Amino acid sequence: MALPSYSHRDPNGMYTFSSRPRPVETRSKYREPAPEQTQRQYGNIMYDRRVVRGNSFAQQPIPRQTEQSDAAAIQRQQALKRRAIARRQAREQLRTKTPDALQGRQHVDVQTELYLEELSNIIETTDIECQTDDFMDRPATPLFIPAKSGVDAETQIEEGELFDFDLEVQPVLEVLVGKTIEQSLLEVMEEEELACLRTQQRVFQELRNNELAEVQRLQEQERRRREEKERRVAQQKEVLKKERETAEKIAARVFSQQYLAGLLPSVFTSLRNHGYFYDHVEKDIEVNFLPWLMDEVNNQLQKRNTARELLDTIIHEVTQKRLEEFRRLETHQQSSDP
Repeated sequence: MALPSYSHRDPNGMYTFSSRPRPVETRSKYREPAPEQTQRQYGNIMYDRRVVRGNSFAQQPIPRQTEQSDAAAIQRQQALKRRAIARRQAREQLRTKTPDALQGRQHVDVQTELYLEELSNIIETTDIECQTDDFMDRPATPLFIPAKSGVDAETQIEEGELFDFDLEVQPVLEVLVGKTIEQSLLEVMEEEELACLRTQQRVFQELRNNELAEVQRLQEQERRRREEKERRVAQQKEVLKKERETAEKIAARVFSQQYLAGLLPSVFTSLRNHGYFYDHVEKDIEVNFLPWLMDEVNNQLQKRNTARELLDTIIHEVTQKRLEEFRRLETHQQSSDP
């Protein structure tokens, strides 16, 4: 897909051209014998990713790949980095480390090699000398004297016409003397001001020391009052605690007495109702005699029922036999009559 390019011509006649960056075309190593040579599209090198800006040693070359392959490669590199960091952290955790030094001590590096080596910050140096032949002195460069041109002229100046020392030196001396006196006055005033400052500082220091002593005295007095107050409060709390414990003990004792006063009769009544207090004869009759009596009565009744059932069965069988005999006799008589 061709990328769009933009060209523009200013009113002044300046021509500008720009195009978006595009990936490098992948070509084979050798030239392909194509009948029609494709026309390459050129772009602005200021927006080309292949152009390196700044330090060329610190930047990595950009591979010739598409955007999807770039994203995949970046993800693989990030995954490899994370794995390497995880492996390094695991090795550091598994590696045995020297325990921390005790309080007041520190670890010192000690050589554990078979042959000890002296450690020193002094670098060993060696001086080597070499004798060379003397150089011949270069001759002095002659002064450059330009060629003389023009016409020479002379004039005579008498003493005092151009410069009068006594007259010219007076303003200089006035300035020097004035500056010296002014500097001296400033120094004297500065010394007096420093003396006043030292006096004020000494007075302020004495006042400050007195105030600090008074503050310390008040702090100590406040501390003693606070400690006395805390001690009194603790004593009062202890007294109140003991009084409260005594009142609780008295109340618990009275409650326990009142509770036990009505508890004993109710406990005996409940135990008696549940059968814990009983008459041995009555208990023996209820537990041993009555069950035995009921078992014997049941056995007797069961025997009587069994005898009655057996008698009924016998009577039934006898009547059935008699009935059959009577029927046979009747049939025999009927058969014998003509």
